[in-house]
Amino acid sequence: MIDAQTLEAPTESATIRTARRWTPGACVWCGDLEAVEEYRNEPRCATCRKHEDIIEEARKFVGMYGLRPIGGTLQSDDEEEYEHRLAARDARRALNDIRLAEQPDPALVRKALRPRAAAVVAENAPARASKPRTASPRPSSSRSSSEPAPAPVRTDAVDVDEIQARALALLDQLSAIDAQLALVAEQTGLAARARRSDLEKQKATIMRTLGALEKARLSALS
Repeated sequence: MIDAQTLEAPTESATIRTARRWTPGACVWCGDLEAVEEYRNEPRCATCRKHEDIIEEARKFVGMYGLRPIGGTLQSDDEEEYEHRLAARDARRALNDIRLAEQPDPALVRKALRPRAAAVVAENAPARASKPRTASPRPSSSRSSSEPAPAPVRTDAVDVDEIQARALALLDQLSAIDAQLALVAEQTGLAARARRSDLEKQKATIMRTLGALEKARLSALS
């Protein structure tokens, strides 16, 4: 079920929760039946998933930069942190406003999920179940002539092309990181310093990877 930390302590001005009761197939938090999907091992509607994602994004942000955990205060070191805290607070309030008066029994929720899980397994079942048993034996004569074929496919030319494609992708990432570094270069505050440090670490990792790819390329050409 939903983490207790997601909720805000009730206040005197809190809105009255809906009197709807949960039914199988509905969102376990608000009882809505629209766009219900499995979210954190329980059925949740699109509205609840959106609010939970906002709160989770704020938690990741403050956790990444070692900031004060998300809570009742909006005190922040910069505008970005403030926006995350404000969005998380609004999302909590929205979730509290639509919360069912009585949360469903977790056992009933798990029981309702079983038919859906079985249907997913059936849809994704491998096609090999319908293949005849006679297809499993491996004739040594045909295999001996066909199995060596995959080896020549990985030629030096293919390896070099793959290396160059990876290097180009990394260079694109490097350009994006440099652009972000330029944006935060003059910014102050704890979040900005942490962001610069994180970007510099990413840049160093990409540079090391590019060096390794260049060695691999030269080795493939030799």
